Amino acid sequence: MEQYWQQGLEYFKAILRFDLTSIIDIMIVALVFYMLIKLIRGTRAVQLIKGLVILIVATSLTSIFNLYTINWLLKQAMTALVVALPIVFQPELRRGLEKLGRGSIFTPAFSPGTMEKEEQEKLISAVAHTAGYFSKKKIGALIVIERETGLEEFVDTGIKIDGVLTSEFLVNAFFPNTPFHDGAVILRGNRVVAATCFLPLSENPDIPGDLGTRHRAALGISETSDAVTVVVSEETGIISLAVEGVLTRDLDETLLREKLAQLLSNKPGRSLFTLLFGREQ
Repeated sequence: MEQYWQQGLEYFKAILRFDLTSIIDIMIVALVFYMLIKLIRGTRAVQLIKGLVILIVATSLTSIFNLYTINWLLKQAMTALVVALPIVFQPELRRGLEKLGRGSIFTPAFSPGTMEKEEQEKLISAVAHTAGYFSKKKIGALIVIERETGLEEFVDTGIKIDGVLTSEFLVNAFFPNTPFHDGAVILRGNRVVAATCFLPLSENPDIPGDLGTRHRAALGISETSDAVTVVVSEETGIISLAVEGVLTRDLDETLLREKLAQLLSNKPGRSLFTLLFGREQ
């Protein structure tokens, strides 16, 4: 009992010592956390942080319930993560240092917000119409629609545009011998964020041999994020849709509209991480 009284007395003394210096100290720490959130917002690091929080919670629970073996294993995993984190977060760390060097750490982060139904319909119409046109003309295209997981690191590999989405722009972007023909176009809401972007290629050994680089890139980005990717084959004109590592082929314009409507109207639940780092769509 005396121990608790001592602890309470120490807390009371700490409150009495709370002065202007303490306020400044807290404000600086809050600012640092705010800048860190801005740096990782819109990147895959958000999903990795969710995994870290789950590990920390699991470690605490196993300690409370005296699950010694599992607790020991989790602690070893946490120790290994200390070494692995700089490697896992390398793109975010690099971009953060670049922003710090350019003095742009305080520039506003993107905030796409929630798409209205009318805007969503325009997006679906523009993408489906473009894919149908390219399918008839046998023109290759790779269109990535961002959802919950941010794609900022892939946006940085292309030419930033930040323009209003229209089917006319998409047609001109992928038309042969134009500057934007190669690479992927990334859409965020009803905006064209960037073009000629490089995407990670899927290493899935079960991918059919007749699928080229575009399809592997579409699968690659769908394996590392929750993005919806529409790809049109330049050789056959076949429209395909890649979601969560699964490629759906032989779509027509009407069927593509239906699938996009289902995927883009699927709203995730609001969570603490969504409120802090992400957004709902």
